[in-house]
Amino acid sequence: MNGVAGTGVEVAILPAGTGQDFGRTYGIPTRFDDAVRLALSGTATAIDLGRATFSGGERYFANVGSVGMSGAVAKRANSMSKALGGRATFYYALVREFLAWSNTEVTVAFDGGERRGPMHDVIVANGQWHGGGMRLAPEARFDDGLFDVVVIGDISKLDFVTTSPKLYKGGHVHHPRVEVVRSAWIEVDAARPLPVELEGEPAGTTPARFEVVPSALRVRVPR
Repeated sequence: MNGVAGTGVEVAILPAGTGQDFGRTYGIPTRFDDAVRLALSGTATAIDLGRATFSGGERYFANVGSVGMSGAVAKRANSMSKALGGRATFYYALVREFLAWSNTEVTVAFDGGERRGPMHDVIVANGQWHGGGMRLAPEARFDDGLFDVVVIGDISKLDFVTTSPKLYKGGHVHHPRVEVVRSAWIEVDAARPLPVELEGEPAGTTPARFEVVPSALRVRVPR
């Protein structure tokens, strides 16, 4: 994404990652041969990208970025065997990190508002799926010029046990400590540096700013 953003070059997706979440958003086949056929015959559509600036650098992302525990989950998942597949790998990493994670005071600023308080995670979503099939932002669109920002507040271990299974269908957004806001930009800072992850990879730490770059990438999708 960082090599072709804004160039007009068309990008085709082949299923080689752990979670396959980017491809799931755009209907990319998971079988390699089918994905190759789509690469050859699909139609190009323009999608938004996100640009993240953080302590440690700046990068574009196409699907999801986050601040908080998700960065620790990504680091653990990437260090594990993927023999059980992406979904099981990410869920195991999620459980392990949740048990050890301590929420901290976070400030989230966005177009038209601000949130302050103890938080667990701030998900900045351009696509709907992340973490091996978790539908973290069930109404996110890749071409509306806005992020769906999922702010996960000070949830307890009981909250996690009762709500985490709902992540795969998007039901978690109805929890009283979860809020979804839409904005073309978002800034996140915290009382201590928090990990930033982009596309399931650790990237840096807070403070961080995320901005939508409209129609910055052309992707081949099914006709």
